[in-house]
This record gives sequence, structure tokens and C-alpha cells, in this order.
Amino acid sequence: MHVTPSIQLEPLDNKHAAPFFRIVEESRAYLREWLPWVDFMLSADHFDLFIQGAKRRTEQKMEVSYAIVFEGEVVGRIGLFYIHEHNKIASIGYWIGQQYQGKGIITASCKKLITYGFNILGLNRIEIKCGVGNSKSTAIPERLGFTREGIIRQGELVNNEFIDLYLYSVLKEEWEG
Repeated sequence: MHVTPSIQLEPLDNKHAAPFFRIVEESRAYLREWLPWVDFMLSADHFDLFIQGAKRRTEQKMEVSYAIVFEGEVVGRIGLFYIHEHNKIASIGYWIGQQYQGKGIITASCKKLITYGFNILGLNRIEIKCGVGNSKSTAIPERLGFTREGIIRQGELVNNEFIDLYLYSVLKEEWEG
């Protein structure tokens, strides 16, 4: 999926396992502060198993997952998850290597994926959950015009501690993408 001349979203494939592992290795301390799965990804084989599961969930219409490719290099992941076909709701999630922060990659990728969710998948509501205190992640929904609905108290277990999450949403009728 073309985002900009320098950003592409590629459907997850096993070829992404090694680049994902490389990114996590390079940014492990940075990523693990907010992402509960980082400590469990100890090899490219772990990512390969994860990708197989993501492909099954995509076939079951439970998610759509992409590798983020910037200037020809895999730099992170984005997707629509927990797709609820009847209620037309999904959650968007993303991560990117530390060295690729601040280039607008996530914001542009989110815009493209949100528009895809509304126009192609027929969603009505898209949510983003971010750790309270994760200013880089919370800047994304705020920049995109999402509404902060509240706090999900102790909504995620990260590094053996429950953290609070901000809940953001945007409705199809509000999206100007």
C-alpha cells in the first residue's frame, strides 16, 4: 500500500521476520518501555511464528497487519486489530525503531490505514490506546484529530506492572484523512 514516495505498507510476510528482529535488537530498551511483547522476541524465529499468527488472523478478518517500509527498509509495524465486523470497530497499533522516530512515518502510515479502514473495510470507529506518559505515542492520535475519551485504568501489563492507557477514537463521520 503506497503511503508517500518514501513510505510503503507491505502485508506481513515471513520475509519481515529478520528485519523486525533487527529493529527490536537495535531499539530493545527503547521499545520495551511501552510494549509488553518485546522481551519475548528473542530471535527472528519468534517473529516468524508471530507473523504466521497474524496471517491467520488476517484470513479470519480479525486484523490487517503491515510492515512499514521507509526508503526501501523495514522500520516497524502497523495494523488494524480486534476488528469487530458487526460493530464496525477496530483498534490501530504501531511501533517503529527508535532511529526512525520524528520523520512523520507513523503519522502518515496511520492516515493511510485509517482511511483504508473507513473506506475499504467499512469501519465506523477506530480506536488507539496509548500508555499514559508515552508522549510520543499519544501525539499521534492527537495530531490526527482523535478524541481522547478517557483512561483505561491498569489496562495493560508491561514489564510486570499494570499501566494506565489513554483511549482515543475517531468516527468515520469525523475523519477528514
